[in-house]
Amino acid sequence: MLVIGFPAAALGTNCFVVAPAAGQECVVIDPGVDVMGRLGEVCTEHGLRPGAVLLTHGHLDHTGSAPAVCDAHGVSAYIHGADRPRLVDARTGLSSDLLEMLQAQFGVLTGWHEPQHVVEFADGATVDLAGLTWQAIHAPGHTPGSMLFRVEDIPQAMGPDSGLSATIFSGDVLFAGGIGRTDLPGGSDASMRTTLREVVLNQQDDTLVLPGHGPATTIAQERATNPFLRGL
Repeated sequence: MLVIGFPAAALGTNCFVVAPAAGQECVVIDPGVDVMGRLGEVCTEHGLRPGAVLLTHGHLDHTGSAPAVCDAHGVSAYIHGADRPRLVDARTGLSSDLLEMLQAQFGVLTGWHEPQHVVEFADGATVDLAGLTWQAIHAPGHTPGSMLFRVEDIPQAMGPDSGLSATIFSGDVLFAGGIGRTDLPGGSDASMRTTLREVVLNQQDDTLVLPGHGPATTIAQERATNPFLRGL
């Protein structure tokens, strides 16, 4: 599949554009703050048409451009029901200092509105979007409605000899060498530990992980080296 990632304007949040191939419909994952210009360039370059927005969770640095993408292309935003309030009110779940910074630099709260069409994911739901089958896996801890999105395919750029068989878009659940913070409103260290033990460590080693921040990794690499997974 075709996967193109680029950072949003704020906090280095990774936005991913995913399609079976160039010239087809695509899914936009976590369109964060001020991504419309770059997203438009990617879609034009590869002949892509946004068909849906997937949100790994409801924090503003991952949803900042979701209303604009949905409005511009007449598509739905998909999010877990527990994080829907964060999409309704972008101020929910973030510290006041971070909100003030995002508003002062990017005006993200000005005219904020929930996308017109929102679909709430349930744990284990499978949905066909843009010619790909997505498994939505509930992974609370960073937020109550944090999700992993799993696709039984890998990016074309990885090549046929990568040894990988699937891809997980992990949002702020799992990073290369780290995990998402649990000290923001709605976060839970206990829930995160359960997620890491019962969800993340149950994924196959040959799974590519594309996180919400930072570089790509694999389940095998994190199982072997991530200090937050040791002893679980």
